[in-house]
Amino acid sequence: VQLVESEGGSVQAGGSLRLSCVASGFTFSSVCMGWFRQAPGKEREGVATIDSDGTTNYAESVSGRFTVSRDNVMSILYLQMKSLKAEDTATYYCAASPASCHRSDFSYWGQGTQVTVSS
Repeated sequence: VQLVESEGGSVQAGGSLRLSCVASGFTFSSVCMGWFRQAPGKEREGVATIDSDGTTNYAESVSGRFTVSRDNVMSILYLQMKSLKAEDTATYYCAASPASCHRSDFSYWGQGTQVTVSS
């Protein structure tokens, strides 16, 4: 199993950024995929998940600003981030769960990519 996130970046507050995650080594279309993030000194938190049937779920802090989507043909997971805030600064991780979309079921993780939002 391999999950490879795209390079993140640095943007100003109010800007936009799209992350992608290329998956391989498993049946991408059959699993729940998710984005998580970890800011310095904080615990890793869930950002968004998208189940195999397309059902999405978002953290309250990003709802209405972030959109998670998936391309089951190309095995790519996306996270479109808009109206970015300084508090969105973190390392973002792509993850896969062969079971449910509950956080504890995510067992495969990417290496992480840094997103920095300057105010």
